[in-house]
Amino acid sequence: MTRCFDPTICLRMLLLLLIANLCMGDARGEESPPNIILILTDDQGYQDLGCYGSKTIRTPILDQMAAEGVRLTSFYAQPVCGVSRAALMTGSYPIRVAEPENIKRLHTVPHPEEITLAEVLKDAGYATGMIGKWHLGLDRKDAPGGVLPSTMPNAQGFDYFYGTPRFNGYTVNVDDTAMRSPVMRNQEVVVEAVEDWNDITANYTDEAIRWIKEKRERPFFLYLAHNMPHIPLGASERFRGKSAGGFYGDTIEEIDWSCGEILKTLKELDIDDNTLVVFTSDNGPWVETTRGMKPKAAALIPRDHSGNADPLRGWKMSAWDGGCRVPFIARWPSKIPAGWESDELLSTMDLLPTFANLARTSVPDVTLDGKDATAFLTRQTDESPRDDYLYYSGCMLTGVRAGKWKLVLPRENAPAGLGWWGRMIEAVPETMLFDLDEDPGETTNVAPQHPEIVASLMKRIERAREELGDRFHTGSDVRLFDEGPRTLQAPIKKRKAR
Repeated sequence: MTRCFDPTICLRMLLLLLIANLCMGDARGEESPPNIILILTDDQGYQDLGCYGSKTIRTPILDQMAAEGVRLTSFYAQPVCGVSRAALMTGSYPIRVAEPENIKRLHTVPHPEEITLAEVLKDAGYATGMIGKWHLGLDRKDAPGGVLPSTMPNAQGFDYFYGTPRFNGYTVNVDDTAMRSPVMRNQEVVVEAVEDWNDITANYTDEAIRWIKEKRERPFFLYLAHNMPHIPLGASERFRGKSAGGFYGDTIEEIDWSCGEILKTLKELDIDDNTLVVFTSDNGPWVETTRGMKPKAAALIPRDHSGNADPLRGWKMSAWDGGCRVPFIARWPSKIPAGWESDELLSTMDLLPTFANLARTSVPDVTLDGKDATAFLTRQTDESPRDDYLYYSGCMLTGVRAGKWKLVLPRENAPAGLGWWGRMIEAVPETMLFDLDEDPGETTNVAPQHPEIVASLMKRIERAREELGDRFHTGSDVRLFDEGPRTLQAPIKKRKAR
């Protein structure tokens, strides 16, 4: 080895060596945390992708994305839009999340003091952008877009926001109601009232690509939350009327195209290898052909306007798996092995700690329900860090899953305290147990044959009731940032004594 006796030359050589090592580290992707793109659809069913079994909806891009990454078959969100988004953004069961005035709303509104996924990544140096449907804000008529600014994306960790502050509607056609959604850019209303939704997916795609190109030089987090396929539906001329899956299928096929445009952009910018792209849905399909699916009720949603959760039982708002078990695909060419799938449990709550780990930062200093799934998703281990999933309908605990077993608790029809989505919760007369490996449609109660499994799962239920709570009491470890007790937006009225 050549010795260096001149201190100045030695210092220069050391600096050059250090710079070379840093450059080599950057080339290997070791010094730069990954870009993260999270694509969320609205009311998309478990089966509504080709790689999940759809025979009528063509999704070649997402099918290829699954072939190049991982596909999970037991991935859980929550059964309703706002509740699901709260779990995603906070890494917690919504019943644990603090809300303004301690009111547990039917669509969860995280308290401004809650720390979101976007805030975690922003503090780690990420550029943060949110395009699409927010639906986590507190309604305020005199505020821009009708939502309190302190509960909007720009106040919750996103540098940039373009999209709708709430949902796009609750009727089949826009003209069926006086309600009109605005579109906002940050805190400015750029479209006062959307009259049709045909261009929304294409608009979001253009916005997403432009934003990615702007932020390509630094790690970024893009949350692309499509309004589709929530009613009223919309699809551009290129896709409308083209799918064998009807109007609903048109919207999914356009979302598939959108994913392709984003993946193509990543390759063109040469950042594909160091970008994690995740695709999932906020809840199951909104299948309600008649109000509350009652035989003699008024017609509500035509069947070609909603999706399919087969082989699962139920749909959006229901307490069965079809309400909250959703597609999940993740692709990261340099880290996730291609073409593997798993039936291990995972949930939207697990994304916050997972993304925090990838960003090399810490999680909020509060109790989280999410688990870091980095090792699982990159297949360093075949076991998920999540060992159970609690089924909550609002603040009502309806069951638990651990492994292949799902325990369903007895309940009344249209339970009190659930407001408008209680109409989709039917009665269960007794404790039921299902083997989801053999019976994903939850058709055969095997509780009598497995009393030891029932007893074990009931212990998990008891712990959840103590820590998280239920309709009738507040848990010991929930977050309440304002004065006063926890209350329900849809109060439970005391029944008169007979």
